[in-house]
Amino acid sequence: MSLSASPAPFLFLLFIFLLPLPPCQPESQRSEPSSSPDLWTLSPSLFSFSFSPSVSYGKSNTSSPKSKCDRKVSNCTNGILLPVWEPIQPELGEKVARAVVYFVSLMYMFLGVSIIADRFMASIEVITSQEKEVTITLPNGETSVATVRIWNETVSNLTLMALGSSAPEILLSLIEVCGHKFEAGELGPGTIVGSAAFNMFVIIGICVWTIPKGESRKIKHLRVFFITAFWSIFAYIWLFLILSVMTPGVVEVWEALVTLLFFPVCVILAWIADRRLLFYKYMGKHYRADKRHGIVVETEGDLTPNKGGMEMMVDGKIPPRGGTVVPAENCGVGGQDGTVGAAANNINMPNSNSATMVENSKELDESRREVIRILKELKQKYPEKELDQLVELANYYALLHQQKSRAFYRIQATRMMIGAGNVLKKHAADHARRTAVTDEEAPEEDDMEICSRISFESAHSQCMENCGILTLAVVCQGGLGQNTFYVDYRTEDGSANAGSDYHYSEGTLVFKPGDTRKEIKVGIIDDDIFEEDEHFFVRLLNLRVGDAEGMFESDDVGAAPKARLVEPLVATVTILDDDHAGIFTFSERLVRVSESVGTMEVTVVRNSGARGTVILPYHTESGTAKAGADYEDARGELEFTNDQTIQSFQVRIIDDEEYEKHENFFIVLEEPRWLKRGISALLLNQEGAEGQMSAEEEEARRIAEMGKPILGEHSRLEVVIEESYEFKSTVDKLIKKTNLALVIGTHSWREQFVEAVTVSAGDGDDDEEGRGDRLPSCYDYVMHFLTVFWKVLFACVPPTEYWNGWACFLVSISIIGLLTAVIGDLASHFGCTVGLRDTVTAVVFVALGTSVPDTFASKVAAMQDQHADASVGNVTGSNAVNVFLGIGLAWTVAAVYWKFEGKEFKVDPGSLAFSVTLFTIFAFIAMAVLLFRRRPSIGGELGGPRMSRLLTTLLFLFLWFLYILFSSLEAYCHIEGF
Repeated sequence: MSLSASPAPFLFLLFIFLLPLPPCQPESQRSEPSSSPDLWTLSPSLFSFSFSPSVSYGKSNTSSPKSKCDRKVSNCTNGILLPVWEPIQPELGEKVARAVVYFVSLMYMFLGVSIIADRFMASIEVITSQEKEVTITLPNGETSVATVRIWNETVSNLTLMALGSSAPEILLSLIEVCGHKFEAGELGPGTIVGSAAFNMFVIIGICVWTIPKGESRKIKHLRVFFITAFWSIFAYIWLFLILSVMTPGVVEVWEALVTLLFFPVCVILAWIADRRLLFYKYMGKHYRADKRHGIVVETEGDLTPNKGGMEMMVDGKIPPRGGTVVPAENCGVGGQDGTVGAAANNINMPNSNSATMVENSKELDESRREVIRILKELKQKYPEKELDQLVELANYYALLHQQKSRAFYRIQATRMMIGAGNVLKKHAADHARRTAVTDEEAPEEDDMEICSRISFESAHSQCMENCGILTLAVVCQGGLGQNTFYVDYRTEDGSANAGSDYHYSEGTLVFKPGDTRKEIKVGIIDDDIFEEDEHFFVRLLNLRVGDAEGMFESDDVGAAPKARLVEPLVATVTILDDDHAGIFTFSERLVRVSESVGTMEVTVVRNSGARGTVILPYHTESGTAKAGADYEDARGELEFTNDQTIQSFQVRIIDDEEYEKHENFFIVLEEPRWLKRGISALLLNQEGAEGQMSAEEEEARRIAEMGKPILGEHSRLEVVIEESYEFKSTVDKLIKKTNLALVIGTHSWREQFVEAVTVSAGDGDDDEEGRGDRLPSCYDYVMHFLTVFWKVLFACVPPTEYWNGWACFLVSISIIGLLTAVIGDLASHFGCTVGLRDTVTAVVFVALGTSVPDTFASKVAAMQDQHADASVGNVTGSNAVNVFLGIGLAWTVAAVYWKFEGKEFKVDPGSLAFSVTLFTIFAFIAMAVLLFRRRPSIGGELGGPRMSRLLTTLLFLFLWFLYILFSSLEAYCHIEGF
């Protein structure tokens, strides 16, 4: 059974039930004959099933039984933009035809408003996603620059987002007042209050049912929800107070201004609750440093679950007694429970800006962790894919699973409804096509180089002291191969001196056309003295260019050089002493490696001699990096043969793909020993045999001791494992690309017109694998045909990229206002044609017509979002904002106008007391049920076990049903009010 279907069958049954019931009349009126039979005779029954708790707007200050129950619909009059259809009193058949035309036109205008509201919401998404760079001061005094959004999420939801989703209702109320000579109207306020009741009960009831089986959704920002829920109920109470208690039947200027000012007050209070300002700072709040990531973690007072087991989750976390649980991956040097431990680590935040920076930093860190998690899962799922393909997939997955705004869900619902396609899938497909085109159009690099490059083949060379002759290679690369090059070389002293350690050498190398390699030979002098390793240099200089025959050429001023000397210009030659077993050491004390390196190569150098075969043990020791988690433990022995000066081994680094990482471990060289080969090793490894050796053996032992292998200065290598720079760069790029404003925004008019005339598959959910192209269905083609006029017309709206979305915002809201005025005229003409009052028409047709996109959007948000804020929290916030902004703005304009005219702005309170009491009771019941569903046995406001979902949905629909029924019966005197 699908409970998300239209409530029309229930309304029809209620209409059949109430149709035969006559309205109650005063005694003096019961004997009067009824009026002539026409469509008016159906209006009481029609009114009974569609009345809402809105005020009954009229020109009189009082309401009598006759005016309340017996008033008939007056003749049709000219609208604000559309004239009346003459003749005013047509025949019955013509009335039916007119009603059909008006109804179809009204539905078509609703489609148009939905499409332009799509463009309007896209501009709002671009505006509210604007970012700025801020400097965050960490607890250790260091500063970090982060990119954060300018707009607070709560403020944007209650201001621009609410205006975007409810712009037709709000503008209709304002336009109606201004277009009817500043007299109170019925369409605008009726639409606002009728859609509010529909949102409160029907939309939330649908959202509860549509959560997938076995899942639940909780409200993350519970403080903000309490604020908006209070204001959504208080809005009705306030209307009752100003119309029936303070100044009955009259709205004064101050009352209208206060109604309007409640809008910013509601927004400010919600922002304070979201940012935890004012009284929240007196709740025993502390901040402590998370040393691993440099993030400040907030802890509050006793916010534990109560004895009844209801989880009062604050901002998505269920705090333990005395503090907020920190995820294990954020523990750093603290314990596994996330605590730092020392009381000295607790710090106080100086002001709200610091707390805001902390919150922004935490949100950015959460986004990074989510992107990293997606990349890890995709690597395991698709090990054969290249990095670029994984990044493209990760971009789609991140967009699919990230928290989305109210604007996105509204746009997604509208576009899928009108055959414009799935926003995310279209974005992924378009991005893939652009990437393919870019790869195809990339020009091939020209490998032909004009200039030849001459250098040493290697910048460093080593040789044994007894090698005799050292050979160094010089190479010539590139060029056209049509010239002869002359290069001089000479040796230069370092720690080794010419004449005692090597033979001084100089000369000229000649590279003829086609030559690519020449050699330099240097003589090495051998001695029998123990000494440190020494080095000298060989330098290239004085390059000259000749023609193919070798004749020197003059330099052409401004011409490109035909050859140049490039690095390495100097070769460093190290002479290794061959009279010692060697000093074994690492080349440096510390080395940094990326965690994505896989296997690191560790090199051990043998200096100051290379005589004999030596065994060198080694092992690893854990630091902050742990064996088995960050690297694989290594232990073994290296064997250096005679004259071997370099040996290496490998240590495997485990890649756990962290965004930021700085952990270390150590590689330790143990005492080297001679391999037991030969007399020297035998004598040296004998212990306790001094008295048994001959004099010759003693001398041999002394010489062997002098040449014993030893450890050098760097026998303990510190290895620092850092994050992969490539991986970090990929994550940063993905975070920038997962901006929803880039998905739903447009960059050019051409893009908008192409999208307007293109049919896309709009059905189906966002599947995990599913970015494959789907063919549009029959429904997609039909909806595209019906809406192509609106799509092409609204493609003329400026793209969202212009003026950071403000150009699209201003043009879109102007068009919405124009279409809303036409909708108001059509609704009024339709109502008077079939015998309905404007209030009835507003609640039944206009309110439901404007709420359909919100219903689909809330359903999609409930299914796809991780929390219930986008579906439940936004409903309560929207209801409060719509009343204060929609009715408050219209009343303020009218009250100020009549004040200047010296008159009062009159509004008939009607049945407001009964309706407000009924709505308040039902709203409290609904809020209590939602909070009760936070118990662990259910899991959250939305979803949960099947039976609880079914009962909750039926209850909400039943509340809405009873609300309309009792309000209708009281309005038409079937039951008595207060």
